[in-house]
Formats: sequence, structure tokens, C-alpha cells
Amino acid sequence: MIELREDIFNDWIIKDINNYSTRFEVYYGGASSSKSYEVTRKMILKAMKYPKRKVLIVRKVQSTLKDSCFALVKHQLEKLGLLSYCRVNKSDYEIELPNGSIFLFKGMDDQEKIKSIVGINDILIEEATELTLIDFKQLNLRLRDKAENKQMYLIFNPISKANWVYQRWFLNGTPKNTKIIHTTYLDNKFLDQDTIEELEELKNGDYAFYKVYALGEFATLDKLVFPIFEQRLIGIEEVAELPRFQGLDFGYTNDPSAFVGGRIDIDNKIIYITDEYVKKGMLNDEIAQVIINLGYQKNKTYADSAEPKSIEEIKRKDVNIEETIKGQDSVIHGIQYIQQFKLVVDERCFKTIEELQNYTWKKDKSTQEYINKPNDSYNHCIDAIRYGLNKYIKGARDVKITSKVSIGLYADNKKKSYWG
Repeated sequence: MIELREDIFNDWIIKDINNYSTRFEVYYGGASSSKSYEVTRKMILKAMKYPKRKVLIVRKVQSTLKDSCFALVKHQLEKLGLLSYCRVNKSDYEIELPNGSIFLFKGMDDQEKIKSIVGINDILIEEATELTLIDFKQLNLRLRDKAENKQMYLIFNPISKANWVYQRWFLNGTPKNTKIIHTTYLDNKFLDQDTIEELEELKNGDYAFYKVYALGEFATLDKLVFPIFEQRLIGIEEVAELPRFQGLDFGYTNDPSAFVGGRIDIDNKIIYITDEYVKKGMLNDEIAQVIINLGYQKNKTYADSAEPKSIEEIKRKDVNIEETIKGQDSVIHGIQYIQQFKLVVDERCFKTIEELQNYTWKKDKSTQEYINKPNDSYNHCIDAIRYGLNKYIKGARDVKITSKVSIGLYADNKKKSYWG
């Protein structure tokens, strides 16, 4: 029996931890609210309560599971004093509890493997905004075992109202058989003061970003820099003959490093985003290995010129990389260039999609009018795309782009199409 001690659990989860009355439990809110920690514990306790329970934990991409969901479940089992009694299969990403209940970890980028799993009793969708509505419907069909109290848990930080989670769970009020729980960093009594101050500091910068990132509110659809793009699976054969491009934006503690790869069709004016890797805390040798693992080491990567030392260290790992040429107004020139193309983003590039749904123009504080400058948030992948297209943008700039930046062309949300 695990004691629900107040020095281990947050208050907001304790009051509901044994309640399984709804099919869907939707947990959303701001960063550092402990959503993933507390919901993972609830699922562990439920799996211990019902022997031989089969729990499926999913994210969009299989490769992201090891350092996220799989590591988190192991960590929580250890904190609850259960890990030493469990059977952990690191190669197949499975964890069997002492009572025979089992946790399975799968990516939605291989749906056939998920379809082959029978007898699923509970499903946890981590970072639910990464998935598509079709992914969700597929998972909901899998939850048909005869066991009692079958549930699906969804966890996410809200982004744009264009994302399917807003349309499905919030647009027309709370759906039936659903419980929705909103939390922020203010609900996490275990949060350290440094993190609290860091989140509070966001108020002094881009307040809209503070509302989304810290307070967990859905972002507006108004004044997006790239209001239209197509999101779907991109087949290798579809783009195989097109020239590659790849870019790298550096980050570390507060911001992630972002590598983005794609193809460009100059004749038909289409930019394809096919690969991404976004992560905080990466050292340069790890970044180099990511580029190698993705198969981009021989093609030239253009990286942020603000970090020449990092570029040189990556180059010494046999990665073809050089600094991008920025110049005056390089951000606007890059945006102008990209706006001339149709954007097609592989649905597995969820961070790029998230940014496109939230990358907005700045407002003048005195006039409240939008200006020709984007907000400095939700732009790590987009910056990497601009860097990757460096040689094309530079060439276009040399012959002078005359088109104006498109600000506010889609004020009516109904006119937008995010899915092509």
C-alpha cells in the first residue's frame, strides 16, 4: 500500500487520484505544473490496484520515448519504492509491475504495431498536441477491453487554437464523459524558487508568451506570420529528387537547440520540412551526433553565426557545417522569402508545427498596431529553417525582394487552413 503523503504528492492530484469515473481525463496548463509527474503516479497506483492491467503510453515519435515517458515512469516507480520489484525491458520499452500489470511505450509513427496490441486497459498520451485527430481516434478504438474503469489520459501544454485538442476538448464546452484539469506552476508546491522567478520574469518580456507558456492559456490565431501550411506525412519518393537544406539554431539552458532538415522545390514554390530534432541542454558533440544519425552530415548545415566556436567543434566531428550569413534585417528577409512558398510539414515534425501555429507579429505598445517584426518566441525551428535556406535567401536578397511582409491577412479564423 502506497501512502498518499502530502510531502510527495501535490494537493490537486490527491483529491482525485482514486477517481476513475470518466473515460477521458484531460490535463493541460503551463510549464512546471507537475502534470506529467502526477498523472504518471496516478496511473502507476491504478495499475497496482488492478493486477495484470495493460497500460499503453504513447507519443507521436517513438524515438522521443526513451528520454521522456520511459525515463519518467522509471523515475516515479523508484520514488514510490517499486522499481526494484519491476521487470524493465529497455530494448522493447516495457515495464512489468510486481502484480503483473504492464506498461508499454509506443510511438504513433508506427501505428501498425499499436494496432497489434490487444487488451489495452488504459492509455496515456503525453504531449497530446503532437498527435493528429486521426491518431487520437485510432487510439480510442484500441481502448475496448472488457476490464473495468478503462480510461484515456491526455497531457499537454496548450498551444494554438488551431490544434485539434482545442477543437475536440474546448471549442464547444466540456464533452461528455470527460474531466478537464488545468494546472500551472502556481499549483506545484515543490517547485524551486529559481524556476518560479524565471517563469515570473516572462511577464516583463512577451506577455502573450507568458500567458501561453507559464499560465497555460491557448494562444490566439490572430496575426500569425505563416497563417497557412500543410501538415501530412511526406513520402521519401515524393521529395527524393529535390535539393536538401538544413539549419541549426543553438540553445542550451532556457532555449533548445533546433536542427531542421527539408527539401526545396524552386520550380513549384514548395518548401518541405521533413526532419527535426529539438532538445535543451545539448552539448556540441551531441548535436553533431544528431546530425550524423539523421544522415545530414555530408550535406551543408547552416548554423547561427553567433556561435562560431560551436560551429567549429561540430565541424571537427566530420559534419559539413558553416555559419549563416545574416546581414541587416535578415529575419524579415527570410520571412519574405519563405512566404513566397507553400509550406508542407511532415506531421512528425511537431515542434515545427507548434511554432508555425504560434509565431506571431509584434504589436507596437503605444498604438497597439502590428509592426513588421515577429515576436521572439516560438521561433527556434523557424530560425533553423531560415538558416538552412541561407543561400537561397541571400540570392533572392541580392536581386531585391519587392514583396511586402504579409501582416494580418487572415484576421478571420474561418478563412485559415492549417491542413492544406
